[in-house]
Formats: sequence, C-alpha cells, structure tokens
Amino acid sequence: MNNNIDQIKILAFAVYELRLLLAGHLGSNAGGEPSVRAAAHLAYALHNQALAILEGRSFDPEKAVRAVAGVDKLFGETFEQQLLAATSRAT
Repeated sequence: MNNNIDQIKILAFAVYELRLLLAGHLGSNAGGEPSVRAAAHLAYALHNQALAILEGRSFDPEKAVRAVAGVDKLFGETFEQQLLAATSRAT
C-alpha cells in the first residue's frame, strides 16, 4: 500500500467521487428519492474542499460549514448540526 495516502485523503477522495456519481441528482428539477438528492447536494457542497485536500491545499472550514448549512436549507436536514456535534465530541 502507498504510505503517502492518509485517512483524510481517502475520505476526500470518497467525497469527490460521490459528487461525480451523484451528479445526475443535482438541481431543482432532478428526480429521485429525497435522501439521494440530499446526498448529491451534500457531496456537491464539499467537493471543492475534497479536491483541495487531494491537491495538498487547504480550505476555509467556515465556508465549508456554510455550504453544508445551505444543503440543510434546501432539504430540511440537520447536517450542519450533526457535523458540529460530531466534531465537538472529537476534540
């Protein structure tokens, strides 16, 4: 196994690929189950941050959280609240 791959890069790769796989479920006219559409928009909201990680760059975490909050507004989800709760437990 390549020793240059760390946990964060693996997860960033997954988010980026999920965005590509779910691209057909983006937009207000897209059909499908609401949970699949929400997943597509969540992956889309964070794909630039995932790409930044894969390219060795950083990103603004506050901007990423705002992007997640935008998905909440579209779908009536609580992703931002869940993210903040999960990250506060990890510290």
